[in-house]
Formats: sequence, C-alpha cells, structure tokens
Amino acid sequence: MNGGDRAPRRAEPDVDDEAPGHPRSLRDGAARAIRAADLDVKTALTQETARRWHGRRISLRSPLDTLAPDRPGRPARPELVPPTKVTRRSLHSQRGRVALLHAIAHIELNAVDLALDIVARFAAAPMPQSFFDGWMKVAFEEAKHFNLVRDRLRDLGADYGDMPAHDGLWQAAHDTRNDLAARLAVVPLILEARGLDVTPSLRAKMREAGDEKSAAVLDIIYEDEKKHVAIGAKWFRFLCAREGKDAASSFEKLVRANFRGGLKPPFNDLARAAAGLTPTFYRALSSQNMS
Repeated sequence: MNGGDRAPRRAEPDVDDEAPGHPRSLRDGAARAIRAADLDVKTALTQETARRWHGRRISLRSPLDTLAPDRPGRPARPELVPPTKVTRRSLHSQRGRVALLHAIAHIELNAVDLALDIVARFAAAPMPQSFFDGWMKVAFEEAKHFNLVRDRLRDLGADYGDMPAHDGLWQAAHDTRNDLAARLAVVPLILEARGLDVTPSLRAKMREAGDEKSAAVLDIIYEDEKKHVAIGAKWFRFLCAREGKDAASSFEKLVRANFRGGLKPPFNDLARAAAGLTPTFYRALSSQNMS
C-alpha cells in the first residue's frame, strides 16, 4: 500500500511504447498484448486490437505475426506465492477491502491474458469469425474490469502489486494449450463461472461495509461475467455438436482430465443456467461428488 496518499491516475498510454506499429493482425495484436509487461500498455493494446478487429481493419492472421508466449508479460510486482499465502482480511476494514480488490484485480488481469490467449493460440482453428468476435469482446471487457478495480485501489491509497498474489490461474492456460474444447471447458465454464457464484455475496458485503463505489465496480463485473460464461457455453456446445458429442458428458470428461480438484458449491444455479450452463454440467463435478 502507498499510505494515505492517493496514487496518480493512469495516463492513457501510447500502445506503441512496447510494440512498435499497429497490430499486423488479430493474432499479432493479441499475442503482443499478452507479452506486454507494462499493464497500461497491455490493457490499451488489448482494447485497441479489439476495436480494430471489430471494425474489420485487421485480418485474423498474417505470416509475420508475433505468436502467443508460454507465459504472459508481468511487472516485477506483485510477488507470486502459493494460494495459501495470499492475504485475507475482514471486509469491514479498509485493509480487508483493499486485499479483496487486489485479489480481484489479479483475477481480472489473468482473465485479460486468458481471453487473448484463446484468440492468439487458436487463430488457425477452423472456427467462425464470430468466435473471435466474442472472445475479443471478452478481452476488451476484462481489460476494462482490471482498470476499474485498479483505479478503485488507487482511490483507497493502494495499487496493484502492493500485496502478494498467486499464479494458479495461468496454469489453466498451460494445461489446455493444445485443446480448444478443454480450454473452453476449464476457463469460461469453470473459472469464469465461479465468479457468478461468489460475486453477489462479495458485493453485498461491500455494501454492508458502506463501500458503495467498490460494490458498483463489482456490479459491472458481475453483469459482464454472465455474458462471458454464455460465450464460453455457446462455443463449447458448438464444438460438441460439430463432433456429434453430448455436451454435458464431454464437459465432465474434459474437466476431470484437465482441472485439479472438484468444483466448490454453493452454485448460482440461476445465473449459470441463464448463461447456458445447466446443473447437468457441473453437479457431478462438485467437490462433494468427485471421487
């Protein structure tokens, strides 16, 4: 934390600071954003690449593209530690709320890179253009989320990097780097869907503590998360239908093969179902039912 003084707001970066010239293609822009260690450059390049793609000003691929790295670019801080070492405090203190917001910022930063990676790594997959439209919309919104949470941290005299964070989220990208169906099963349909389960109670606790501004940020994240899970469910079902497979049973097999541990209840069944993720997908995978 930076004491009681409010840290300065982000200046809008020049996306060329770390990546000279405009993205050659969608794959190129996505890969370069993943590689960027400056987080203002990362989020700005993510959103600029999304704008160019949605405006049909860049192609999907080019022969000179930067390719997706094995690991995303990161600043020197935060220190990465095992999940058990991450700070947890009561939300009734400012330090506790800062700790929670820091953890959320870390999740949203990883979500930016995960959305970009599904575009950059699978750009040659035989998928419709609308698949890439959807994931660049996700990447754009995850970058928005990270900046919103980081700005709120700065309002509270802190910044991203002030506290330790864990590195488990990127492991999901590594473990599913060669299988698009597995990536869709694990990232949007497990990791992002988890946000539907926990965010409503977190924002309620923020409001109970009188932190309406932080709760309002969580409102935005929650509404966008519903759309992100829906995009994941849509394309997972698309792949299963194309291969003549049952979506729910395929999901269970892929999760058991590619995800460590069971899924933790309680589940937000209504929000999950609205996003196309019905209980037949995940009930058998609950930590209460996993063998």
